[in-house]
Order: sequence, then C-alpha cells, then structure tokens
Amino acid sequence: MASPEGAPAHGERRLGPVLRRHDQVQAGTTDQRLLDSEGSSEWVHTDPWRVMRIQAEFVEGFGALAELGPAVSVFGSARTPLDSKEYDAGVRIGRGLVEAGFAVITGGGPGAMEAANRGAAEAGGVSVGLGIELPFEQGMNPYVNLGVDFRYFFVRKTCFVKYASGFVVLPGGFGTLDELFEALTLVQTRKVTRFPIVLFGTAYWRGLVDWVRDTLVAEGKASMNDLELFRLTDDVDEAVTLMTKEVGI
Repeated sequence: MASPEGAPAHGERRLGPVLRRHDQVQAGTTDQRLLDSEGSSEWVHTDPWRVMRIQAEFVEGFGALAELGPAVSVFGSARTPLDSKEYDAGVRIGRGLVEAGFAVITGGGPGAMEAANRGAAEAGGVSVGLGIELPFEQGMNPYVNLGVDFRYFFVRKTCFVKYASGFVVLPGGFGTLDELFEALTLVQTRKVTRFPIVLFGTAYWRGLVDWVRDTLVAEGKASMNDLELFRLTDDVDEAVTLMTKEVGI
C-alpha cells in the first residue's frame, strides 16, 4: 500500500497499544531497555513509571475500603478551631452517622475532619481518614481507626466518592469547595446516582447558593433543577436523616 503523500513508507513501530512513527520511533525494544543494567536511573521519575505508582495507590485504597459498607464522606476546613460551634457540629454529625449505620470518611486531618472522625470513633464506628501528601505535613488525626495516605489528589478523590453514599459538607476552604463541586458535577452528569449532598451551615453557604441561583442559573450556565442537587441545613438530625432517607438504610 502506498504511503500518504509526503509521508515516508517506513519508520513505524508499535509498542503495545502505542504507535510511534517517523521521528517518534525509539531505538531498541521495551525488553531491551528493561534488561539493560547500564542505563540511566532517571526512568523511575518518568510518566510511565508514575502510572505504576498511581495504579498501586488505587489498589491500596480499594483494598483497604472494599469491605467498608455504607459510608458518608464529611468535608470541612482543617482550620476549624477545637472550641468552635462548627467543631461541635462535626462531632455530632460523625456520631449521628455511625448511629444511623454509616462509616465516616474524612480527609484525616485536623479541624472539621478531626471532629467528624472523633464523633465516629467515640460512637464505636469505623472512622476513616484518607490523607494526602502535602508540603506542610498535617498527619492523620488521632481519631482515625482506618487510614490511607495518598500521593495523588485524584486517586484520593476517587476513593471519597467510590466508597461514600453521600457527602456532608461543613464550612471549609478551597479543598472543601473542590470536593463539593466535583460531587455536584458527578451527580449533575449522572456519573453517580442517589448521592445526597448536604451543606451544613446556612449562614456560611448562603452566599454561594445565592450566587449559583442568581448568576449561574440566571445566565443559563446551570439549570434551576441543579439547585435540587444539594440540601442546606443547620440541623444535625436533619443532615443524618437526609443521608438515611436517600441512601435507604
């Protein structure tokens, strides 16, 4: 078969699912590079090797959480003070979720995360922490009784959603907003179903909800139905009830 005009008739190599042509063809074979003991060690820092590390993180996370049972992920600020009303609400939410039959999953850090883990642990439930490697080391809070540390945010975020039946979102910063909007997007696009999302703290979240309604929806960037993807409350019992009602426990 003739080559397309301007393309050489040779210079093509397949490496598994990868096709390389022309100046992208690499010398040697994959086995040859694997067995070459005199090569550079820089390969351990390349993207293909990172894929193996990412795979290992998924395996570890899935293995640790596979038998968790019904669970709810609770998000909130790592900066929530120990003596604040928000911390107390987090403890009560963690306790209430365990009493309703859920395990509690958090990011494993201090503040609101510690509060929810504390409530879960003190109620005798499974208190999960999914930590993340950060430049400023936080460490796992002492109320976590099942913890997994991750290097990659997206692996950790997958586990937050995969093993949770819903989210309770306490007041928080960028990380909390990141998890919130990812969950909203997954529900909106029907990547996940029957996934209740509760925003706890009406005074804190009201400005965001108003902006979504008055700007996003008003300008056609979202639909009015998208406002039904979440619930807003200040009541711990209501937050727990919304989880049990929609999940079906």
